[in-house]
Amino acid sequence: MARRNSNFEEHSTPRRRSPAKTPEEREGILIAKSLNLIEKQIDDGTASSQILSVYAKLGSSRERLEQERLKNENDVLRKKLETMEAAIDVKNLMEDALNAFKGYSGKAVEEDYDEYYDD
Repeated sequence: MARRNSNFEEHSTPRRRSPAKTPEEREGILIAKSLNLIEKQIDDGTASSQILSVYAKLGSSRERLEQERLKNENDVLRKKLETMEAAIDVKNLMEDALNAFKGYSGKAVEEDYDEYYDD
């Protein structure tokens, strides 16, 4: 079996991908290409000081704490949303129960008349 020439992989034409179907997919492709180029520049020693600063900052403990704080805030917001949705469900159940009790007591429920006697 013949060995591959390592230079062949570096100089070969890039693989063609099918075009992105959504803006999010397109964004993902561009981000991946940008990161590949940045990695190559860092390996070659040709990366700008701005790029190096960005990645040095991303690796700091402060950045990790900030990311953790944002994650926790998202968790809190998600829990608040779930609580609000549960409260709406309880409200709807209570309204249905009250309407049912009105029906049992002989009082007419206004919604029922609207359904059967539309003009």
